Amino acid sequence: MEPQSNRRTDDTTPEVRNVQCELYRRMSEAEKLKLVFETYRAGKRLAMTGLRMRHPDAGEEEIARLWARQHLGAELFDEAYGALSCE
Repeated sequence: MEPQSNRRTDDTTPEVRNVQCELYRRMSEAEKLKLVFETYRAGKRLAMTGLRMRHPDAGEEEIARLWARQHLGAELFDEAYGALSCE
């Protein structure tokens, strides 16, 4: 059995992958960077929504801190912000 890190789970056909790669090749650097930032923001919104679902009584500031801890990891978060009180 292949190690999980080397296993490819891909639901995109080779033909569609080729079209996708060609579209990326045609994009300017600015368009690619915009796509990266849009994808990042979408991921953050999804993560924040999940945190709100798991912590329905938390305010926006607490949700933002929970997201930062999830995003940065516990050690770096604690160094930057101090430990969370809700753990």
